[in-house]
Amino acid sequence: MRSSKVFATIIALAVTGSALAVSGPALADDIKVGVGISGWTGFAPLTLAKEAGIFKKNGLDVTIKKIPQKDRHLAIASGDVQCAATTVETWISWNANGVATKQIFQLDKSFGADGMAVRNDVAAIKDLKGKTVAASAPGTSPYFALAWILKKNGLSVKDVTVVNLEPAAAAQAFVSGQNDAAMTYEPYLSTVRAAPDKGKIIATTLDYPMVMDTFGCTPKFLTDNPKAAKALADSYFEALDMIAKDQAKAYEIMGADVKQTGEQFGNSAKYLRWQDKAANQKFFAGDFLTFNKDAAELLLEIGIIKAAPKVDDLFDASYIK
Repeated sequence: MRSSKVFATIIALAVTGSALAVSGPALADDIKVGVGISGWTGFAPLTLAKEAGIFKKNGLDVTIKKIPQKDRHLAIASGDVQCAATTVETWISWNANGVATKQIFQLDKSFGADGMAVRNDVAAIKDLKGKTVAASAPGTSPYFALAWILKKNGLSVKDVTVVNLEPAAAAQAFVSGQNDAAMTYEPYLSTVRAAPDKGKIIATTLDYPMVMDTFGCTPKFLTDNPKAAKALADSYFEALDMIAKDQAKAYEIMGADVKQTGEQFGNSAKYLRWQDKAANQKFFAGDFLTFNKDAAELLLEIGIIKAAPKVDDLFDASYIK
Protein backbone atom coordinates (compact mmCIF):
# COMPACT_ATOMS: atom_id res chain seq x y z
CA MET A 1 0.00 0.00 0.00
CA ARG A 2 2.86 2.34 0.87
CA SER A 3 4.48 1.67 -2.53
CA SER A 4 1.23 2.63 -4.27
CA LYS A 5 1.12 5.89 -2.34
CA VAL A 6 4.78 6.55 -3.15
CA PHE A 7 4.12 5.87 -6.83
CA ALA A 8 1.11 8.15 -6.78
CA THR A 9 3.19 10.86 -5.12
CA ILE A 10 5.89 10.52 -7.77
CA ILE A 11 3.30 10.80 -10.55
CA ALA A 12 1.78 13.88 -8.88
CA LEU A 13 5.18 15.54 -8.56
CA ALA A 14 5.98 14.77 -12.18
CA VAL A 15 2.70 16.32 -13.33
CA THR A 16 3.29 19.37 -11.14
CA GLY A 17 6.82 19.70 -12.49
CA SER A 18 5.52 19.57 -16.06
CA ALA A 19 3.00 22.28 -15.29
CA LEU A 20 5.69 24.46 -13.76
CA ALA A 21 7.88 23.94 -16.79
CA VAL A 22 5.09 25.10 -19.07
CA SER A 23 4.19 28.11 -16.97
CA GLY A 24 7.79 29.08 -16.09
CA PRO A 25 9.80 31.95 -17.54
CA ALA A 26 9.39 32.25 -21.29
CA LEU A 27 13.10 32.95 -21.63
CA ALA A 28 14.17 29.58 -20.26
CA ASP A 29 13.74 27.90 -23.65
CA ASP A 30 16.04 30.17 -25.68
CA ILE A 31 13.45 32.14 -27.61
CA LYS A 32 14.48 32.32 -31.25
CA VAL A 33 14.47 35.74 -32.87
CA GLY A 34 15.80 36.99 -36.19
CA VAL A 35 17.15 40.54 -36.24
CA GLY A 36 17.81 42.56 -39.39
CA ILE A 37 20.58 45.18 -39.27
CA SER A 38 23.33 46.71 -41.41
CA GLY A 39 27.01 47.34 -40.78
CA TRP A 40 26.24 50.80 -39.34
CA THR A 41 28.45 51.50 -36.34
CA GLY A 42 25.47 52.46 -34.18
CA PHE A 43 24.04 48.94 -34.41
CA ALA A 44 27.29 47.29 -33.28
CA PRO A 45 26.28 46.75 -29.62
CA LEU A 46 23.69 44.27 -30.93
CA THR A 47 26.54 42.31 -32.51
CA LEU A 48 28.46 42.59 -29.24
CA ALA A 49 25.48 41.21 -27.31
CA LYS A 50 25.45 38.26 -29.69
CA GLU A 51 29.19 37.57 -29.82
CA ALA A 52 29.82 38.12 -26.09
CA GLY A 53 27.02 35.73 -25.10
CA ILE A 54 24.80 38.41 -23.54
CA PHE A 55 21.73 37.45 -25.57
CA LYS A 56 22.25 33.78 -24.76
CA LYS A 57 22.68 34.51 -21.05
CA ASN A 58 19.34 36.28 -21.10
CA GLY A 59 17.55 33.34 -22.73
CA LEU A 60 17.61 34.51 -26.33
CA ASP A 61 18.67 32.59 -29.44
CA VAL A 62 19.37 35.55 -31.73
CA THR A 63 20.24 35.32 -35.39
CA ILE A 64 21.56 38.60 -36.78
CA LYS A 65 21.15 39.10 -40.51
CA LYS A 66 22.76 41.89 -42.54
CA ILE A 67 19.98 43.22 -44.73
CA PRO A 68 20.10 46.49 -46.70
CA GLN A 69 17.74 49.07 -45.23
CA LYS A 70 15.74 49.21 -48.45
CA ASP A 71 14.92 45.49 -48.05
CA ARG A 72 14.64 45.15 -44.27
CA HIS A 73 10.87 45.69 -44.16
CA LEU A 74 10.45 42.92 -46.77
CA ALA A 75 12.34 40.53 -44.48
CA ILE A 76 10.01 41.49 -41.63
CA ALA A 77 6.89 41.12 -43.78
CA SER A 78 8.01 37.67 -44.96
CA GLY A 79 8.77 36.49 -41.42
CA ASP A 80 12.47 36.04 -42.18
CA VAL A 81 13.19 38.32 -39.21
CA GLN A 82 10.92 39.42 -36.38
CA CYS A 83 12.87 42.48 -35.28
CA ALA A 84 15.13 45.09 -36.82
CA ALA A 85 17.23 48.16 -36.23
CA THR A 86 16.73 51.26 -38.33
CA THR A 87 16.19 55.02 -38.19
CA VAL A 88 13.15 56.54 -36.52
CA GLU A 89 11.62 57.92 -39.71
CA THR A 90 11.94 54.54 -41.44
CA TRP A 91 9.43 53.00 -39.01
CA ILE A 92 6.98 55.67 -40.14
CA SER A 93 7.43 54.56 -43.75
CA TRP A 94 7.16 50.86 -42.95
CA ASN A 95 3.97 51.26 -40.95
CA ALA A 96 2.43 53.65 -43.46
CA ASN A 97 3.08 51.12 -46.19
CA GLY A 98 1.57 48.12 -44.43
CA VAL A 99 4.47 46.59 -42.47
CA ALA A 100 3.31 46.80 -38.86
CA THR A 101 6.16 47.28 -36.39
CA LYS A 102 6.76 48.91 -33.01
CA GLN A 103 9.94 50.49 -31.69
CA ILE A 104 10.89 49.30 -28.19
CA PHE A 105 14.23 50.97 -27.42
CA GLN A 106 16.60 53.56 -28.84
CA LEU A 107 20.03 52.50 -30.04
CA ASP A 108 21.96 55.65 -30.87
CA LYS A 109 22.07 59.24 -32.02
CA SER A 110 24.39 60.33 -34.79
CA PHE A 111 26.84 63.10 -33.90
CA GLY A 112 28.57 63.50 -37.25
CA ALA A 113 28.47 59.83 -38.24
CA ASP A 114 26.13 60.48 -41.19
CA GLY A 115 27.07 63.01 -43.80
CA MET A 116 27.17 64.42 -47.28
CA ALA A 117 30.43 64.33 -49.22
CA VAL A 118 30.94 66.75 -52.12
CA ARG A 119 33.71 67.62 -54.52
CA ASN A 120 36.10 70.29 -53.32
CA ASP A 121 34.77 72.85 -55.82
CA VAL A 122 31.26 72.72 -54.30
CA ALA A 123 31.14 75.75 -52.01
CA ALA A 124 27.61 75.35 -50.62
CA ILE A 125 24.81 72.79 -50.61
CA LYS A 126 22.68 75.02 -52.83
CA ASP A 127 25.38 74.54 -55.49
CA LEU A 128 24.30 70.90 -55.86
CA LYS A 129 21.33 71.94 -58.00
CA GLY A 130 21.51 69.96 -61.25
CA LYS A 131 24.29 67.71 -59.96
CA THR A 132 24.46 63.95 -59.27
CA VAL A 133 24.20 62.62 -55.71
CA ALA A 134 24.67 58.98 -54.69
CA ALA A 135 22.24 57.84 -51.99
CA SER A 136 20.29 54.75 -51.02
CA ALA A 137 16.80 54.19 -52.40
CA PRO A 138 13.74 56.21 -51.32
CA GLY A 139 12.56 55.01 -47.91
CA THR A 140 16.07 54.69 -46.50
CA SER A 141 17.94 56.86 -44.02
CA PRO A 142 20.50 58.31 -46.50
CA TYR A 143 17.72 59.30 -48.91
CA PHE A 144 15.74 60.89 -46.09
CA ALA A 145 18.85 62.71 -44.85
CA LEU A 146 19.48 63.98 -48.37
CA ALA A 147 15.92 65.28 -48.63
CA TRP A 148 16.16 66.87 -45.17
CA ILE A 149 19.44 68.66 -45.88
CA LEU A 150 18.34 69.84 -49.31
CA LYS A 151 15.07 71.20 -47.91
CA LYS A 152 16.93 73.15 -45.24
CA ASN A 153 18.88 74.78 -48.07
CA GLY A 154 15.97 75.66 -50.32
CA LEU A 155 16.21 72.61 -52.61
CA SER A 156 14.45 69.27 -52.99
CA VAL A 157 15.39 65.83 -54.30
CA LYS A 158 13.84 66.93 -57.60
CA ASP A 159 16.64 69.48 -57.97
CA VAL A 160 19.34 66.79 -58.13
CA THR A 161 19.86 63.49 -59.91
CA VAL A 162 19.90 60.71 -57.32
CA VAL A 163 21.94 57.60 -58.11
CA ASN A 164 20.84 54.77 -55.84
CA LEU A 165 23.87 53.26 -54.15
CA GLU A 166 24.09 51.72 -50.70
CA PRO A 167 26.28 53.62 -48.17
CA ALA A 168 29.45 51.54 -48.67
CA ALA A 169 29.17 51.66 -52.46
CA ALA A 170 28.28 55.38 -52.41
CA ALA A 171 31.46 56.18 -50.47
CA GLN A 172 33.63 53.93 -52.63
CA ALA A 173 32.23 55.40 -55.84
CA PHE A 174 32.80 58.93 -54.57
CA VAL A 175 36.41 58.27 -53.62
CA SER A 176 36.99 56.67 -57.03
CA GLY A 177 35.77 59.85 -58.73
CA GLN A 178 32.14 59.04 -59.51
CA ASN A 179 29.22 61.43 -58.83
CA ASP A 180 29.29 64.99 -57.56
CA ALA A 181 28.21 64.11 -54.04
CA ALA A 182 27.38 61.14 -51.84
CA MET A 183 25.28 60.40 -48.77
CA THR A 184 26.86 57.82 -46.49
CA TYR A 185 27.59 56.98 -42.86
CA GLU A 186 30.22 55.41 -40.62
CA PRO A 187 32.27 53.36 -41.01
CA TYR A 188 32.13 54.26 -44.72
CA LEU A 189 32.18 58.04 -44.20
CA SER A 190 35.70 57.65 -42.85
CA THR A 191 36.90 56.55 -46.30
CA VAL A 192 35.97 60.06 -47.46
CA ARG A 193 37.64 61.64 -44.43
CA ALA A 194 40.80 59.76 -45.42
CA ALA A 195 40.79 61.09 -48.99
CA PRO A 196 40.73 64.92 -48.77
CA ASP A 197 42.04 65.21 -52.34
CA LYS A 198 38.83 63.57 -53.60
CA GLY A 199 36.37 65.79 -51.80
CA LYS A 200 35.11 67.07 -48.48
CA ILE A 201 32.31 66.48 -46.03
CA ILE A 202 30.10 69.52 -46.36
CA ALA A 203 27.42 68.52 -43.84
CA THR A 204 26.89 65.94 -41.12
CA THR A 205 24.39 65.24 -38.39
CA LEU A 206 26.21 67.77 -36.25
CA ASP A 207 24.76 70.37 -38.61
CA TYR A 208 21.46 68.57 -39.22
CA PRO A 209 20.62 66.30 -36.24
CA MET A 210 18.04 64.04 -37.87
CA VAL A 211 19.52 60.54 -37.60
CA MET A 212 18.35 58.54 -34.59
CA ASP A 213 18.22 54.76 -34.57
CA THR A 214 15.84 52.49 -32.72
CA PHE A 215 15.12 48.78 -32.37
CA GLY A 216 11.67 47.36 -32.98
CA CYS A 217 9.70 44.20 -33.64
CA THR A 218 6.41 43.07 -35.12
CA PRO A 219 3.36 43.50 -32.85
CA LYS A 220 2.83 39.72 -33.00
CA PHE A 221 6.33 39.00 -31.70
CA LEU A 222 5.88 41.50 -28.87
CA THR A 223 2.48 40.08 -27.90
CA ASP A 224 3.68 36.47 -28.04
CA ASN A 225 7.07 37.10 -26.39
CA PRO A 226 6.94 40.03 -23.96
CA LYS A 227 9.74 38.61 -21.79
CA ALA A 228 11.93 38.11 -24.84
CA ALA A 229 11.32 41.72 -25.89
CA LYS A 230 12.36 42.90 -22.43
CA ALA A 231 15.44 40.66 -22.64
CA LEU A 232 16.39 42.22 -25.98
CA ALA A 233 16.32 45.69 -24.44
CA ASP A 234 18.16 44.58 -21.31
CA SER A 235 20.80 42.82 -23.41
CA TYR A 236 21.45 46.00 -25.36
CA PHE A 237 21.97 47.98 -22.17
CA GLU A 238 24.27 45.23 -20.84
CA ALA A 239 26.31 45.49 -24.04
CA LEU A 240 26.72 49.23 -23.36
CA ASP A 241 27.90 48.36 -19.85
CA MET A 242 30.47 46.00 -21.34
CA ILE A 243 31.72 48.77 -23.65
CA ALA A 244 32.12 51.06 -20.64
CA LYS A 245 33.97 48.42 -18.60
CA ASP A 246 36.25 46.96 -21.30
CA GLN A 247 36.21 49.28 -24.29
CA ALA A 248 39.23 47.77 -26.02
CA LYS A 249 37.81 44.25 -26.05
CA ALA A 250 34.33 45.46 -27.02
CA TYR A 251 35.68 47.59 -29.88
CA GLU A 252 37.72 44.64 -31.14
CA ILE A 253 34.64 42.40 -31.22
CA MET A 254 32.43 45.01 -32.86
CA GLY A 255 35.11 46.10 -35.31
CA ALA A 256 35.76 42.55 -36.49
CA ASP A 257 32.16 42.32 -37.69
CA VAL A 258 32.78 45.15 -40.20
CA LYS A 259 36.38 44.23 -40.96
CA GLN A 260 37.87 46.98 -38.80
CA THR A 261 40.49 46.89 -36.08
CA GLY A 262 39.41 47.95 -32.63
CA GLU A 263 41.16 51.27 -33.16
CA GLN A 264 39.44 51.87 -36.50
CA PHE A 265 36.10 51.02 -34.97
CA GLY A 266 36.72 53.47 -32.16
CA ASN A 267 37.42 56.23 -34.69
CA SER A 268 34.01 55.57 -36.26
CA ALA A 269 32.23 55.28 -32.91
CA LYS A 270 33.34 58.73 -31.76
CA TYR A 271 30.86 60.24 -34.22
CA LEU A 272 27.81 58.81 -32.46
CA ARG A 273 26.36 58.28 -28.99
CA TRP A 274 24.81 55.00 -27.89
CA GLN A 275 21.80 55.60 -25.69
CA ASP A 276 21.51 54.01 -22.21
CA LYS A 277 18.27 53.31 -20.36
CA ALA A 278 17.99 56.79 -18.83
CA ALA A 279 18.54 58.41 -22.25
CA ASN A 280 15.94 56.05 -23.73
CA GLN A 281 13.31 57.03 -21.21
CA LYS A 282 13.92 60.72 -21.83
CA PHE A 283 13.91 60.26 -25.62
CA PHE A 284 10.57 58.48 -25.93
CA ALA A 285 8.93 61.06 -23.69
CA GLY A 286 10.20 64.05 -25.68
CA ASP A 287 12.36 64.28 -28.81
CA PHE A 288 10.82 61.14 -30.32
CA LEU A 289 7.36 62.68 -30.47
CA THR A 290 8.57 65.99 -31.92
CA PHE A 291 10.78 64.38 -34.54
CA ASN A 292 8.04 62.01 -35.72
CA LYS A 293 5.84 64.97 -36.58
CA ASP A 294 8.56 66.73 -38.61
CA ALA A 295 9.70 63.52 -40.29
CA ALA A 296 6.17 62.52 -41.30
CA GLU A 297 5.64 65.91 -42.94
CA LEU A 298 8.80 65.50 -45.05
CA LEU A 299 7.97 61.89 -45.96
CA LEU A 300 4.57 63.05 -47.19
CA GLU A 301 6.17 65.89 -49.12
CA ILE A 302 8.62 63.66 -51.00
CA GLY A 303 6.02 60.97 -51.67
CA ILE A 304 7.38 58.16 -49.49
CA ILE A 305 4.06 57.86 -47.63
CA LYS A 306 0.49 58.81 -48.49
CA ALA A 307 -0.74 59.15 -44.92
CA ALA A 308 1.05 59.43 -41.58
CA PRO A 309 0.38 56.63 -39.07
CA LYS A 310 -0.59 57.48 -35.50
CA VAL A 311 2.53 58.01 -33.43
CA ASP A 312 1.09 55.86 -30.60
CA ASP A 313 1.12 52.90 -33.00
CA LEU A 314 4.83 53.30 -33.65
CA PHE A 315 6.35 52.54 -30.26
CA ASP A 316 5.97 50.77 -26.92
CA ALA A 317 8.24 52.17 -24.23
CA SER A 318 7.19 49.62 -21.57
CA TYR A 319 10.33 47.51 -22.16
CA ILE A 320 12.75 50.21 -21.02
CA LYS A 321 11.24 50.83 -17.59
